[in-house]
Amino acid sequence: MPNPKPRIEFFFDCSSPWTYLAFHRIGPLAAEAGARIEWRPILVGGVFNSVNSSVYEQRANPTPAKLRYYAKDLADWARSYGIRIGSPSVFPVNSVKAMRGAFVAMEHDRLVPYAREVFEAYWGRDVDISQDRAIADIAVAAGLDSDELLGKIARPEYKARLRDNTDELIARGGFGSPTMFLDGDDMYFGNDRLGLLAEAVRRNAH
Repeated sequence: MPNPKPRIEFFFDCSSPWTYLAFHRIGPLAAEAGARIEWRPILVGGVFNSVNSSVYEQRANPTPAKLRYYAKDLADWARSYGIRIGSPSVFPVNSVKAMRGAFVAMEHDRLVPYAREVFEAYWGRDVDISQDRAIADIAVAAGLDSDELLGKIARPEYKARLRDNTDELIARGGFGSPTMFLDGDDMYFGNDRLGLLAEAVRRNAH
């Protein structure tokens, strides 16, 4: 009986530029390594509020030198990956509707195109993804019915699914986005840990 494919859980919120970078690479990485991805939408603000409030302190009182390097580092990664990451005029953004919409996209097997549209709208075109009109346009661009998506994300069960994923990540030791787990309990955080994740997938496959 063949060994099951390694399983990568990808906990993500589209409001994070580092998550956009990791999202861009995780699909090819999984394909090359023979792993499967489980997409786990979360609300990263809920994570910060619960276990990582230092993020807000750093935003309020940034270290100038670190802030300058942060901008260069992000630009370097985006250039390396061939994607565009700008500076949205609304930041941080309330991504709760967009992330609830990810569950509707999953029902139609359109999660990847939907999430890509959300990332590109916010980080590439400076679209305020907290607005219903923006969510509707993103849904259509991803091949989804905008009325269905907007209707469903207002329902209690979709609110609960996003909250449950967020709470689960916290319970498993996560503190931000993107967080990845390999085969259940081997955690990796951040775009810059994708190389380590790939090595672990290959190692576990043998």
